[in-house]
Amino acid sequence: MQIVTTIEELRSIVKWWRGEGHSVGLVPTMGYLHEGHKSLIEKAVSENGRVVVSDFVNPTQFGANEDLSTYPRDIDRDAALCEAAGADVIFHPAPEEMYAPDSCTFVDMDRLTKGLCGKTRPTHFCGVCTVVSKLFNIVTPDRAYFGQKDAQQLAVIRRMVRDLNFNIVIVGCPIVREQDGLAMSSRNTYLSEKERKAALVLHKSLTVGEELLHAGEKDAEKVKAAILKQIRTEPLARVDYVELVDAENLEPVKKIDGPILAALAVYIGKTRLIDNFSYAPET
Repeated sequence: MQIVTTIEELRSIVKWWRGEGHSVGLVPTMGYLHEGHKSLIEKAVSENGRVVVSDFVNPTQFGANEDLSTYPRDIDRDAALCEAAGADVIFHPAPEEMYAPDSCTFVDMDRLTKGLCGKTRPTHFCGVCTVVSKLFNIVTPDRAYFGQKDAQQLAVIRRMVRDLNFNIVIVGCPIVREQDGLAMSSRNTYLSEKERKAALVLHKSLTVGEELLHAGEKDAEKVKAAILKQIRTEPLARVDYVELVDAENLEPVKKIDGPILAALAVYIGKTRLIDNFSYAPET
């Protein structure tokens, strides 16, 4: 496995792979990898001849006063995980390699990015769409792998690929959780021991909502209220949003009569965490 820092070198490697007849998988990440990322890489390795993992803290998807400067970084640790998972190349560019000083072109989206995380992070998905488009153009993968934990991002990327005719298969992969249910996230490292225990309320509250749905509840507001009630049992938790939305267009639903996404964002102390589950009523 090798670490590549320039677009030119990565393109040369991919061209060589293509000449050898290999398919190419891409796993876009911001680094500080964990077992959730490892599961994406292993899935990519199982379905492609060669795999690129991008390890890039993308500045354009961070808003003002967000955690760009403090976001955890450890390329040596990441390299060990990628090698163990079977990746072939880590693409680890500097911001200057990805963005020219006078760069003024962006990829943005309407509708799907207005609610959920987009409501309080209005520039976030423009940054996501832009950097992922750039990675798609640089790597030209056959398949790209994203975690379901970032469910809105996955839906946005799928829609972008459809709308802009990228010839890439987007593969969504299940959320990987700690033994106690907390969704794995690089931002979990921000949590103190007390906050780490408090963070379990995210999964607990979603479980309450999921149980209601499986018991036959169709009223989205009642499910949402039950989730919120559970979150509010934790003094360290501050709700950003709790929403039940259509699984495809991410519009809020009132009645649950088709596939939905139940998603939330909650601050535990100063750390903003997200989690979700998908549900489709039996027909």
